[in-house]
Amino acid sequence: MVRILLSNDDGYMAPGLRQLSEMLGQRAEITVVAPERDQSGSSNSLTLRRPLRVRNADNGFYYVDGTPTDCVHLAVTGLMQHEPDMVISGINSGANLGDDLLYSGTVAAAMEGRFLGFPALAVSLAGGRLRHFQTAAEVVVRILEMLDRNPLARDTILNINVPDLPIEKVNGYRATRLGNRHKSEPVIKSRDPQGRTIYWVGPPGEEQDCGPGTDFDAVRHGFVSVTPLTVDLTRYDTLGEIGHWVKELNP
Repeated sequence: MVRILLSNDDGYMAPGLRQLSEMLGQRAEITVVAPERDQSGSSNSLTLRRPLRVRNADNGFYYVDGTPTDCVHLAVTGLMQHEPDMVISGINSGANLGDDLLYSGTVAAAMEGRFLGFPALAVSLAGGRLRHFQTAAEVVVRILEMLDRNPLARDTILNINVPDLPIEKVNGYRATRLGNRHKSEPVIKSRDPQGRTIYWVGPPGEEQDCGPGTDFDAVRHGFVSVTPLTVDLTRYDTLGEIGHWVKELNP
């Protein structure tokens, strides 16, 4: 059977992770290694200054006192007896669209899978009340069936956002690019019970680049957004310009 490593950033008790494990467990050999608590916004951080502890939950899930990246790294390099064929992160409680990817622990877990040499998916349920995790799990199954016939390149991550709708009301699938948002809202200043000043990080900015072809647009119109990601951050169209003035810096 295909071996799949599942992780997330919402913690090992998250409903999306449980739903995805139940659905895929009928078709693959599943290992779940997830954070012990919510790690949303942790991005690609690794725990380097203390040891990690792994425990086993009653349902067979492993949970780690670390980040999503820790979970995948630990699972592949030290916990699993056999390497997985694929890494899937999710189902996240909330969208990961556009600039969200820079902070997302969900995408980071998939990215770590890619760093370690495996094709990877990041899956999120986009909406407010978040009731239809079953829909997102069914979407993953359909995409895996397609990837079985059209294998994903090992250096590619698919970022999948599923509208929070019953499966029969999803309008279809779209291949999309990342949109982006306006800058984040200001931090919220408050005081703790001892009267000391504290700050809460404000909400993300509103959609900015969100027209046709973007992940924002697809989800807004009831489509599953499928965005292929690469980790190469080089801006190639500027290399020539930079190379020109860099020469002037040389003696």
